[in-house]
Amino acid sequence: MIILILLLLLLSSSSSNVFVFVCGETWEPSWSRGAAKEAEKVAAIECSGHGRAYLDGLILNGHNQPLCECNTCYGGPNCSLFLSNCSADAESGDPYFLEPFWMGRAGSSGILVSGWHRMGYTYSDGSLMSEMLVKGIKKLHQLVGNAIITNASFIIFGSGATQLLNAAVYAFSPNSSLDSPAKVVTTAPCYPVYRTQTQFFNSRDNRYEGDTSIWKQNASRVNATFIEFVTSPNNPDGKLTKQILNGSNVKTIHDLAYYWPHFTAIPSPADEDLLIFTISKLTGHAGTRFGWAIIKDEGVYQRMSSYLNLNTIGVSREAQLRALKLLDVVLEAYAWVKCEREEDGNCYEILKAAKIEGREGSLYSAEDRYVRLSLIKTQDDFDILINYLTKLVHQE
Repeated sequence: MIILILLLLLLSSSSSNVFVFVCGETWEPSWSRGAAKEAEKVAAIECSGHGRAYLDGLILNGHNQPLCECNTCYGGPNCSLFLSNCSADAESGDPYFLEPFWMGRAGSSGILVSGWHRMGYTYSDGSLMSEMLVKGIKKLHQLVGNAIITNASFIIFGSGATQLLNAAVYAFSPNSSLDSPAKVVTTAPCYPVYRTQTQFFNSRDNRYEGDTSIWKQNASRVNATFIEFVTSPNNPDGKLTKQILNGSNVKTIHDLAYYWPHFTAIPSPADEDLLIFTISKLTGHAGTRFGWAIIKDEGVYQRMSSYLNLNTIGVSREAQLRALKLLDVVLEAYAWVKCEREEDGNCYEILKAAKIEGREGSLYSAEDRYVRLSLIKTQDDFDILINYLTKLVHQE
């Protein structure tokens, strides 16, 4: 096969110039050089391991670089001062525990956006969603095995899961001029946004009605639509939960923000009517404000689309670009392995005999010649995996 485009980065010890060879011709970066240097310069600011400097951080008068933003209980110009009388901050949900993973992948996960990047409202096909990102999300769920997406499924983007939650409530609510307002319910302990957001918007079409247990025995006998939030794993107690209410008048929103293998075991892929995910818990990038919903019913999809289009005219192009880049890195965290020999009908059993635990291809509707191996665990786990794989290859 002829490789049409060859990108080769050459770093000279006597020069910081970067050259790229495209189809045999030398090309040198121009406008991107200054932006790249600026990003590298800020990333190199030393904050004693207890803070971080950012491109959009505050700049002290008389200085030309951002200040260190210190972690809880640390202060000083470079965050080296421990503040012994401060309180521990266990309130915030910022997923900074994933920061070392991304710092180790600065090159593969970084993006540089031009000033003219997608300035219009839509993509070239008139859509508000990146088709490449839709494909990436489908591939992600297929590899992870935490959700089923069929050709008949619909995917929609939101500004984080928070926006999608209320879009789903809106989509499930009847017109209150014709019917009683929908009763929005949750099971305690529950994520408070379900209550506060429903109450804040104060719609005539829905009302927050408290704990699901109050309605468990008589929901089917009440002349109203019920909208039940089901969070699995649950926030805050981490339990894998299921819906409680049943009946034709019950609509369920499954919030699966934490349904990823680094938070919980995945006993089976979710296959309910409406599933909501967010990149904040998958990759830790809560500030990107990107989430997505997987929907079975076209009518619900259309109503959610109308809500989101009127509310924000879609998710920003920059957020979608960053999410696409991050998913590209995440998708390299799993390996999809195929045993090629004719006699290797069950690749899972072959690897298991070699002390390598994977997940059968049949779980992903594929042949048992395939096995999924997780590469997102500790460095020790990865080293052990490579060691056993090497031994298996040498035996063959």
